[in-house]
Amino acid sequence: MEMTDFQLDVIARSYEKPVVVDFWAPWCGPCRMLGPILEQLAKEQADRWILVKINSDEAYELAQQYRVMSIPNVKMFYQGKVIAEFAGALPRQAILQWLDQHIPDARAKELQAILHDVNTGQAEALQALASFVQHNPDVAEARLALAAKVVFTEPDRAIELVSSIRAGHDLAEAADDIRTLVQLLQFSSTDDTPVAQALTQAKQSATEGRLETAIQHLIKAVSIDKSYAKHLPRKAAIALFRILGPEHELTKAWRRQFDMALY
Repeated sequence: MEMTDFQLDVIARSYEKPVVVDFWAPWCGPCRMLGPILEQLAKEQADRWILVKINSDEAYELAQQYRVMSIPNVKMFYQGKVIAEFAGALPRQAILQWLDQHIPDARAKELQAILHDVNTGQAEALQALASFVQHNPDVAEARLALAAKVVFTEPDRAIELVSSIRAGHDLAEAADDIRTLVQLLQFSSTDDTPVAQALTQAKQSATEGRLETAIQHLIKAVSIDKSYAKHLPRKAAIALFRILGPEHELTKAWRRQFDMALY
């Protein structure tokens, strides 16, 4: 839609949905390329955001106020403020990525509240997280968080939760940590070497929820042979520390000793 009243069409409506503002001009060639793409996307995603087109020649002062130095210039307004922007005629796929990256998702706030309850041990918080994942299977962060909570009790479920999070994804490293811990839980060896014994004891302790003891056995395995079983002692310890987080009491208590054993 063309702007008629900036305060109503952009600022006020941005409290209902994100408003994507296309600053353009009739003489601008790239604007004529970008405009139809934005208009088509606005129709396809009408439930997510609103498109407002502003002729920068007719709204010169407004363009100056929002520092439109060149056109086309696209800005996303949310709750009265610019939260993202780009300049130039981007291709459709790049615009889709920009929208996905910057459009506020109401589910994100809900998830953060659930994760806060999970991390502070609130009753039924894990059940709430599982319900969120069931209703929002596309939210990788939620699936990863649930996988981290069930990996020692339901490793098969944990693997399934992170199955689609692969190389190139922002959460790929964390998903690989889940896979590494499942490898530890599935560890089996026919030899009776000290490092194999330490890994077997770490596996048993982790399965029983005795994570501090599991860490101690992993540190022992690292000190004996950190490269054993394709570096499983080292990888499993690092994965466990990362899942616990740097502020967890077990990380604070044992990470330094692990580092000393590693190097």
